[in-house]
Amino acid sequence: MPVPSWPLSMADLQESEIRGLPVIMPSGRLLGTVHDTVIDTDGWTCTHIFVADPPADLVEGRIHVAVPWNWVRSIGDVVILRWFPPTPIPREL
Repeated sequence: MPVPSWPLSMADLQESEIRGLPVIMPSGRLLGTVHDTVIDTDGWTCTHIFVADPPADLVEGRIHVAVPWNWVRSIGDVVILRWFPPTPIPREL
């Protein structure tokens, strides 16, 4: 993928560019990798990212986790979250 000459903001990123990136919690711990995104077609904005394969001690059953877009602090070589709820997250809420 070619690197543009100007600094990118999160709004400039394409959905396909974040797929597969590691997702890091505020504590510095790896949550998983970006599996997919949820796009609101009214405004063509990302509302959530789906994180695959979280550690079993964080998410019971290691099910994919939907992370609201407003929890994302920054995106570069990794996705850094500004907040994540107390863990572990039970499979059935």
